[in-house]
Amino acid sequence: MAQSFAAAPTVRAAGISDVAAVLAVLDRVAEWLLAHGRVGQWGSGRQSTNPHRLAQARTWPELDFFVAEQGGVVMGTLVLADQPAWDAPPAGEPERYVRLLVSDPAWAGRGVGARLLEQARVVATEAGVRLLRLDCWAGGDGRLVSYYQAQGFTLTQRFTRTGSDGRPWAGALLEQRLGWDVA
Repeated sequence: MAQSFAAAPTVRAAGISDVAAVLAVLDRVAEWLLAHGRVGQWGSGRQSTNPHRLAQARTWPELDFFVAEQGGVVMGTLVLADQPAWDAPPAGEPERYVRLLVSDPAWAGRGVGARLLEQARVVATEAGVRLLRLDCWAGGDGRLVSYYQAQGFTLTQRFTRTGSDGRPWAGALLEQRLGWDVA
């Protein structure tokens, strides 16, 4: 059972020592997805033993890798890169791409994902980038796409690609334009 925290989580840069905690969060998310009939999103297995996910995890410390935490408890993670890890349509301009954003279901409704997305906006803005993009699962009831739209993202494209399990994976590409003044 999750501890009770009233304040917003702290977001900090993460490193190789955080990978195991993040994989544990991903395992809890996978269990939650399975329990809620969302097998199409990540499949039905543990993420901490999935070869595809482990290959991704090896790259996280080389990218913009953050965790949201409170009291030493990792509540979620964000991984940003200069481009997607798949053959998404080119942005046509510099971008920051959210490769991973996830929050532990134990902290649902506490603003963990929103706080991590704010960090993504800060990183992009500090890099002088005006475009933040991401992709997400668009299957099921579409709640994940709706979540990102509520966070200020615009749906730009729906697509189907082959998932790591070899089955079709329904996805959506979303973007957010970042406004800032050049001094």
